[in-house]
Amino acid sequence: MTEDLLTVAVEAARAAAAILVDRYEQTGGPSDLQTKSTPTDLVSAADLEAERAIRDVLARRRPEDAILGEEGGGAAGTSGLRWLVDPLDGTVNYLFGVPQWCVSVACEGRAAVVLDPIRKECFEAVAGVSATLGGAPLRPSTRDDLSTALVATGFAYDAAVRARQAEIVGAVLPRVADIRRMGSAALDLAWTAAGRYDAFYERGVSAWDIAAGTMLCAAAGLEVRTLEARDGLPAGVIAAPVALADELLALVG
Repeated sequence: MTEDLLTVAVEAARAAAAILVDRYEQTGGPSDLQTKSTPTDLVSAADLEAERAIRDVLARRRPEDAILGEEGGGAAGTSGLRWLVDPLDGTVNYLFGVPQWCVSVACEGRAAVVLDPIRKECFEAVAGVSATLGGAPLRPSTRDDLSTALVATGFAYDAAVRARQAEIVGAVLPRVADIRRMGSAALDLAWTAAGRYDAFYERGVSAWDIAAGTMLCAAAGLEVRTLEARDGLPAGVIAAPVALADELLALVG
């Protein structure tokens, strides 16, 4: 059954990607921009159309399942399964023509896909079983020295939260090899699962941002932990090799 769920996740992600790539390649880029929580929290017609494509696939293939999507909210189900979907993770990158964005589709606790249509990379996870790219197992970092680690992160849309996050980055940066901030949490997590980063942490992420990526990281063998909300900072997530997790958590937790 789980393999069937993975097949559905891939189909849904590819349906969204087809729409996104078409709009991305249009001269002048996407249009019909709106804002959500803050002036920097953008959504485009492409986001909305891509999520509709995902929901259409799930309605046809998994009509009894619940769905929670970034743009379309929640829909109740009767099967006990729930899909968490982000039709376009990295919207700002997408709108500015920065090729670091993806489609994230996860059946909670079962199967997940992070699809990067620009690089034609499809990261797939079956919870507790496998994490793959193009059919090959993902090989995450096994680094045990934080001072040599490349750590990825991201920032919230709220200016006050960003200010606090900047303080934390200031504490982390002297303790690691370097920091990367690319803009798509789902793709950052997939790249961490693939060993392109040693570790990742971010606060202010939503369930649909990280559902597929954290499943990839856990299935690949990384330690995935929750960052609890504190001192004006929202909750978040950390993914790292076991040998780095405690030390990094002490810095960012």
